[in-house]
Amino acid sequence: MPKFKMLEKPKRRERWLTADEKNRLFKELPEHLIPIAAFALATGLRKANVAGLQWSQVDIGRRTAWIYVDQTKSSRAIGVPLNEDAMSIILSQRGKHKTNVFTYKDNSTKNPAGTAWKKALKRARIDNFRFHDCRHTWATNHVIQGTPSRPLQELGGWSSEKMVQRYAHLNTEHLRQYAGNSSQFDTNLTPTKIQ
Repeated sequence: MPKFKMLEKPKRRERWLTADEKNRLFKELPEHLIPIAAFALATGLRKANVAGLQWSQVDIGRRTAWIYVDQTKSSRAIGVPLNEDAMSIILSQRGKHKTNVFTYKDNSTKNPAGTAWKKALKRARIDNFRFHDCRHTWATNHVIQGTPSRPLQELGGWSSEKMVQRYAHLNTEHLRQYAGNSSQFDTNLTPTKIQ
């Protein structure tokens, strides 16, 4: 029987932006990328959905945007309620372009994670951070703030709760009441004595 080397299971990548990293990044981003990155952090939308967002997908009066079914990974349309940050960004973009919300030199933004993005990350001394990690940051912040899995699943446009669980372990507040249950053991043990 021939021997086969099994491929290693890829390690899960868990990366989000800290508040300090966000401040450093926003100081280094070119002006046209700041609203794009801020909108991604405020809504959790994927890079293509933010870069390609058109005014026909935004209802300022209802404070909502939507991503059409053919623009989503899950093949389901996504309704996007716009929080205060997202609304502020949307309002700041009015009048800049007839059809596109986010632009660069009067053209639609093709790739907000291109050279300018990478150079800004380098200047900000931020390693191992991709544009998609703005989505991870958004979801992580929701979990830490206590947003339940089902609403977060709908907000993020995920097709299953399994995808949301990638972030659920980050919020440990609901487990704090159980953390002391192990205190029945000898508490005089020092870490060097524990095997």
